Amino acid sequence: MSENAMINNELVIDVASSEISIALLEDKRLVEFSKEVSNSRFLVGDIYYGRVKKILPALNAAFINVGHEKDAFIHYLDLGANFNTLMNFVKNITGSKQKTLSFGKVKRSSILDKEGKIQDVLVQGQNIVVQIVKEPISTKGPRLTSEISLAGRNMVLIPFNNKISISQKISEPEEKKRLRNLIESIIPPNYGVILRTAAEGKRAAVLDGELKMLIQRWESCCEKLASNISAPKLLVNEVNRTTAIIRDILTVSFNNIYVNDFNVCNEIRELISTILPGRERIVKYYEGNVPIFDQFGITKQIKGTFGRVVPLKKGIYLVVERTEALHVIDVNSGTRHKSESDQETSALEVNLTAAEEIVHQIRLRDLGGIIIIDFIDMYNQENRQLLYEKMCALLENDRAKHSVLPLTKFGLMQITRQRTRPEMRIKTDEICPACSGSGHVAPSILLDDQIENQLAYYKNETGMKRVILKTHPYIAAYLQKGFPSLLTKWTIRYKCLIKLEAVNSFSFLEYQFFNTHGERIDH
Repeated sequence: MSENAMINNELVIDVASSEISIALLEDKRLVEFSKEVSNSRFLVGDIYYGRVKKILPALNAAFINVGHEKDAFIHYLDLGANFNTLMNFVKNITGSKQKTLSFGKVKRSSILDKEGKIQDVLVQGQNIVVQIVKEPISTKGPRLTSEISLAGRNMVLIPFNNKISISQKISEPEEKKRLRNLIESIIPPNYGVILRTAAEGKRAAVLDGELKMLIQRWESCCEKLASNISAPKLLVNEVNRTTAIIRDILTVSFNNIYVNDFNVCNEIRELISTILPGRERIVKYYEGNVPIFDQFGITKQIKGTFGRVVPLKKGIYLVVERTEALHVIDVNSGTRHKSESDQETSALEVNLTAAEEIVHQIRLRDLGGIIIIDFIDMYNQENRQLLYEKMCALLENDRAKHSVLPLTKFGLMQITRQRTRPEMRIKTDEICPACSGSGHVAPSILLDDQIENQLAYYKNETGMKRVILKTHPYIAAYLQKGFPSLLTKWTIRYKCLIKLEAVNSFSFLEYQFFNTHGERIDH
């Protein structure tokens, strides 16, 4: 904890009309990056009233219609031990004229047989309550479960389950006993709870308030079921990814959260007031003219770390390849000098250096599924074990479930990592705005003439007296070079005040005009 307290943790949130981008920085270094499309409908945690579309006896699974263009998939084992109780409850609440929600009086049904068959439990056309555990990925629809759970900051509520579980990361026996006794005294019948690590040290009032909030969310789901709805239908909408990320990773060690949207900023302040009362001041509304990701150096880091080739120090570099089934990361020693006498030492040094960046890349790109890493060959078993232990230690704080296997004799390491949403893929190659990728552009020496001609046109057409010109930093420097500079000459010639802004994310010959309200005027 003391080590984390020394790290400067910051969250930077860029809110655009079509998406929200979230960047987590540790000591100004980008370690996690996420994008949430504004119109995205399917999120992990959403609960649906679906309809069985097709039974697959050979796979012991079924396809469920939840409203996605691709039918969702559920395996027999994902129905959950309390599936019979859930379905009897749904049947009673949707078929009864008296819509009572006395959930505590629900009678428990038999536990689902682990060795059972899907066709003995589900039939085509049957309605079923399900929850998304994996978002639609590539050509596949969402992955489902019927073991319903509702996640909060300090706990996870599980209807139809009477168990109380406590995070293994809470190590103090006395604290575990306190939490268990506390929850046992306030939890109603037919509910189970998993206490998360964040619950450690929390007062009874905080945990009681969150428990009531989660129960209310489940009861609102039951109320919808009781209103004679037809499948497919969304019952409970999980919080958006911005809120979920803050809920899951926010700790007292966070220094700042910067947001460039006033409404989202207020929403996050309200969330933090319930999670960490008194810490609302860390949320700050960003009003600068420079794009928020440029201001915090995030754009440059994205361009430098999301490419196919990732350069490291001393000429080392990684090559990251993606296939449909797995990810492959190749470690290359680059231009380093190799001699027979120190080949083993050099390989170990390269591999240990690469290991740190590989874990950074896995976390940053949120790589999931099977990950194969081709390290530089090492023949000393102690060195291979050292590298394996290093990878395990680096992945220790990874929030996604993962498994690391030791190096094979060919220098290959296999990692399996939980994947709940599509991999974060960022295009770092830029298409030239002047040629649209054709490879032919107008002479760059004429760029200043093009900018001036556009400026003259806007001045004559609108009579504007102020304008904002955004360009690549190199072009911005060129326009301000000398005395008088081109910018000064244009200001005098057209009697128009020109505010120049350098934007790191622009390609070399790209430029755009904006009015004083921030509205683009050159398209």
